[in-house]
Amino acid sequence: MDYLRPDLGGPRLVPFQAPQGDLAIIAGSGNPLLAQTIANTLGVSLIPARAHIFSEGNVFVRIKENVRGKDVFIIQGCHYPVNDNFMELLFWIDAARRASAQTVTAVIPFFSYAQGDKKDEPRVSIRARVCADAIEAAGVDRVLTMDLHSPQIQGFFRVPVDHLYGRIVLANHFKTLNVPDLVVCSPDVGFAKGAAAYASLLNAPVVIGNKHRADHSETVQILEVIGNVQDKNVFLVDDLTITGRSLVEMAKTLKLRGAKDIYVGVTHGVLSSGAVARIADSDIKRMFITDTIENSFDPLPHNCEVVSVAPLMAAAIRSIHDRTSVSMLFPEKTDEPRA
Repeated sequence: MDYLRPDLGGPRLVPFQAPQGDLAIIAGSGNPLLAQTIANTLGVSLIPARAHIFSEGNVFVRIKENVRGKDVFIIQGCHYPVNDNFMELLFWIDAARRASAQTVTAVIPFFSYAQGDKKDEPRVSIRARVCADAIEAAGVDRVLTMDLHSPQIQGFFRVPVDHLYGRIVLANHFKTLNVPDLVVCSPDVGFAKGAAAYASLLNAPVVIGNKHRADHSETVQILEVIGNVQDKNVFLVDDLTITGRSLVEMAKTLKLRGAKDIYVGVTHGVLSSGAVARIADSDIKRMFITDTIENSFDPLPHNCEVVSVAPLMAAAIRSIHDRTSVSMLFPEKTDEPRA
């Protein structure tokens, strides 16, 4: 947080960096396991806190320890139940601010409303922008999140946003399998740049799917695959999956195009009701998701493995707390400008 102090050379006010406060981690009810793993990685204890939902649906939170003057990091994802978790996040921010925390950082492993990032139909809300305004109004100083559905959503916030990438963790894990004849595939044009970043980390070529959604029914039709997958092992990647239909239909199409084994890497495994059975019965050999979402509708399928992003998030929190560069955590990044 920037404060103002009188400049020693005159009456002018100049910004300066506040002194570093003690590190404080608060776990919301959305990600208690991830929060505990992050705290363990950082070598700190979680701040005692309580969240409760009354019978009428009213959300209540309380920080049970003094956080005055501390750098508070609230770990709370906005996944199912989305609205309860989002309101809880707002109340944690407000509670920390009213408890005189020096800085308040919202750590949002999965920001569900990021999918509402544009006005692509008449008379619809840009939900991500509304949520960003609400988070800022609650009093947050900074946001730390992972794999927003559109990176441009960072611009919806006026406070700093640190945007982490699950591909760093998933690609490093996938490398250990030593899969030969590899091709990275995006299920649609929208994630083409993300797939290219995966391909750069894995030193593999890219193919792109062309899918079509006719409405909001969450059904999908794969129209074509751009690129050659004949006799190739495919790593199908995306930022999130809800119903699993895009991945399942793309895996089926890739098989029809002559692909061998189909692997999947997805940062946010939302996996709504029915998705697990759909993936278990599909052409997907192995699927890797991260632990940004803890509560699934059904037990994970036999072909699904969870890879933790806790070390990456802990490193980002440490960098923010120590006022060092978070961008050092992105090995594929360069300093060269882009057109």
